Amino acid sequence: MTIAPDDAQRSGSHIYRAMRDLVQSMDDTIPGKFEITQEGIVHDMMSPIGPHELTVLRLRKRLEKVMPEEIVAHTGEPDVEGQSEGIMRRPDVMVIAEVDMETEGTFDPHTIRAAIEVVSRSNPDNDWVGKVRDYPLIGIPVYAIFDPRTATGAVLT
Repeated sequence: MTIAPDDAQRSGSHIYRAMRDLVQSMDDTIPGKFEITQEGIVHDMMSPIGPHELTVLRLRKRLEKVMPEEIVAHTGEPDVEGQSEGIMRRPDVMVIAEVDMETEGTFDPHTIRAAIEVVSRSNPDNDWVGKVRDYPLIGIPVYAIFDPRTATGAVLT
């Protein structure tokens, strides 16, 4: 589900700040995951289920075997936020230097080396359309998508 105010695309606006405050206030009280896109707030109402989480775990473990020790495949919080673009996302896996994680608040998208998503059955357009658009806008150089529904994927740079 997407909640889209008319001028949500105005980066740095009071509208973005209000959406951000709303998302943060709902994060611990309403199930699912909230993100802010240029179109508005995206609410993935379904919490990730076992097969999704298992795929994320396998990706993380495989990546960490081949990456230098100072680079991690992080899953979970915090969000990645491009304030000037009015976008706040939470990738399933973020490839990031451990030192860049030593920050308060959200991650700077320019520190993310790659974002990886396992397509959600409940909202596949969020991964295949919204994130394909948003990740380059906030400066994430590589975006990989794994779609277990169709056994397909893509790596975009």
